Amino acid sequence: MKTPPLPRTTALVLFSIVVLAWGLNWPVTKVIVRDVPPLWVVTIRSAIGAVVLLGLLWGQGNLIVPRRGDVPVILGIALPHMVAFSTLVAIGIQFVPASRAIVLGYTTPLWVIPMAGLFLGEVITGRHVVGGSVALAGLVLMFNPASFDWHDERALLGNGLLLLASACWAVSIVYVRGHRWISTPFQLVFWEVLLATIVLMLAASFFEGMPRIAWTPSLAMLLLYGGVCGTALAYWAVAVVNRSLPAATTSLGLLATPVVGTISAAITLGEPLTPGLLGAMTLIVGGIALGTITRRKG
Repeated sequence: MKTPPLPRTTALVLFSIVVLAWGLNWPVTKVIVRDVPPLWVVTIRSAIGAVVLLGLLWGQGNLIVPRRGDVPVILGIALPHMVAFSTLVAIGIQFVPASRAIVLGYTTPLWVIPMAGLFLGEVITGRHVVGGSVALAGLVLMFNPASFDWHDERALLGNGLLLLASACWAVSIVYVRGHRWISTPFQLVFWEVLLATIVLMLAASFFEGMPRIAWTPSLAMLLLYGGVCGTALAYWAVAVVNRSLPAATTSLGLLATPVVGTISAAITLGEPLTPGLLGAMTLIVGGIALGTITRRKG
């Protein structure tokens, strides 16, 4: 049974919830990694998401056994995005304010454009170049010596891991663009999250051992939020919304996520909204919007 497209108003409301959920997930992760090793954070969150997605797919009649042709895209999404991106973010955010981390994490389109040109033969237009240049200027602003301590090794490590995370996500996006779909993206998302959970659990057990977690109601609620809202419901909602709204609308809307994350980190964690950070975020988000949102023809 396939889910029909949603009415436009309903889809916009649902999409707004996704942006809010993903934006809030960054300061939530920042808080969780204070008490739980980072690999176990993403493992537990992914496991919760897998259970919820299993129920959603089963309830909608969309639970399938992947075909052989589905395996490459399951790997292409689960490993670079759900495993590598999530792990690098969870480790890097320990050394970087959440507001800065989310801006760096959403530089992904900067890497998608040249990768798509190189591996998919997509034409890099003047609009891409201008937008990329504006966004890169934002990155330069974030790392200028007046606002960034180049002698702080922990800060260098954290920022480097977050930029590497955004590049890993870009690898996944470029692969998905070139993939010939057999099953639908939503039918495969459970299997992607399940595979990610297995890989993450093995990695967490090997590198961090069995965790000693001082469980509290607030910690449990934060992990549930990350698994249910930040993972399962967000993936489900995006799959539904993508069938109901134009691609340009969703692309522009997702750019609100770092804005939500930065503001929520300032409110919940007391992180300062410095002029440098706000200026860099404006340049990066604006440049990405300019370089990735295509104009309608005619």
